[in-house]
Amino acid sequence: MPTFFNAQAAGRRGLAVAVALLLVYVVWGTTYFALGIALETMPPLLMNASRFLCAGAVMLLVALWQGHALPTRAQWRHSALVGGLMVFLAMNCIGFAQKMGIGSGLMATVVTTMPMWLALWTRWGGEPVPATSWVGLALGVAGALLLALEGDFSASGLGALLAFGAPLCWSLGSYASRRLPLPAPAMASGAQWLAGGAMGMVVALAVEPVGALAAVSARSWAAWVYLLLLGTLVALNAYLWLLQNTSAALAGSYSFVNPAVALLVGVALGGERLTGWVFAALPLIGAALACILYGQALVQWLQRVRGGLPSPRTSP
Repeated sequence: MPTFFNAQAAGRRGLAVAVALLLVYVVWGTTYFALGIALETMPPLLMNASRFLCAGAVMLLVALWQGHALPTRAQWRHSALVGGLMVFLAMNCIGFAQKMGIGSGLMATVVTTMPMWLALWTRWGGEPVPATSWVGLALGVAGALLLALEGDFSASGLGALLAFGAPLCWSLGSYASRRLPLPAPAMASGAQWLAGGAMGMVVALAVEPVGALAAVSARSWAAWVYLLLLGTLVALNAYLWLLQNTSAALAGSYSFVNPAVALLVGVALGGERLTGWVFAALPLIGAALACILYGQALVQWLQRVRGGLPSPRTSP
């Protein structure tokens, strides 16, 4: 009887992992296309600011309902730094890059260079970085250079700079979130989203006409709601659950899948066209992520296999 119930529990957990992975794979892979739709008639800064202010308020209420204390003054400062880098700078870089003509599939591919930047900041911060991660970093840089030859980038130089700046800012924010004292995860997310959204709203009110929201199409509003509910509240929380209940490598496997989903959606629904450079860059970026996420495990496995093989001189 206990074995049966254990099997049932394992099955339920496996189903929960599969559902969470599917959400992160599909939803995050489609958010770039949804961003493009939202930006058709929405001002970029107002779109991102309103989205994260709403998401931050919801997460703050959820954290309070869970019994978490409000952040201290120092935690608010740290959350503002992380939110400024990840929400205000990185997300607006993505929005403006797509507004300037960078395709959604190509944008998703560029964002996968984030773990490579994070490995670099980790090393500069004094933490040890495995040799396999440096191999991955080199492969990722090569892939990024090939991506720079893609048609959308050559047509929009500023858009290309913003596209590559997005994962740079996101990686800095990710590294800061690992080094700075922050509140509990749900409260930290709420504080970071509120802070980043507030920064964006201050700038938006200064440079973008609020009256433009009256002319936003129903199609763009639907995309905004999709980004708020599924892209931020559902998929991000599914990712946080995966981090707590599975290996970091499995949780981070979205990095491999999102670009493929985004490319398929962009080509199939958005009419985006890609040249051969992106297909040359994708294997390099995939190999780079594999080295960063799984490099050490692969080396250890190979060492165990070699250690278990009999020596040629002693084999019968």
